Amino acid sequence: QVQLVESGGGLVQAGGSLRLSCAASGRTFSSYFMGWFRQAPGKEREFVAEIIWYNSPHYADSVKGRFTISRDNAKNTVYLQMNSLKPEDTAVYYCAAGRTGGGTSNYDYWGQGTQVTVSS
Repeated sequence: QVQLVESGGGLVQAGGSLRLSCAASGRTFSSYFMGWFRQAPGKEREFVAEIIWYNSPHYADSVKGRFTISRDNAKNTVYLQMNSLKPEDTAVYYCAAGRTGGGTSNYDYWGQGTQVTVSS
């Protein structure tokens, strides 16, 4: 059974940092796109970042220069380092895995999400 489990969310002040982790189990995802998405209250789920072994990571413009995605294939884990956090980054953050990258419809497996709240 495939599982993606996110951790590391929480409450942080604006300008602070958090590191999210996503531990995958049930299969090896080394050849998959691994992505982070987020969904704020009343808004659609949106792309944040994704990573694949043969290309540079891809980021949404809103987080470029502040967030860094990385992966440890040996641990089947993907990370999202979030710096200089802003109140508008407040959302539930989801980890996902898929054979093709891009939008939410291209991802096959999803975690349950972890809440990130940034206070002003």
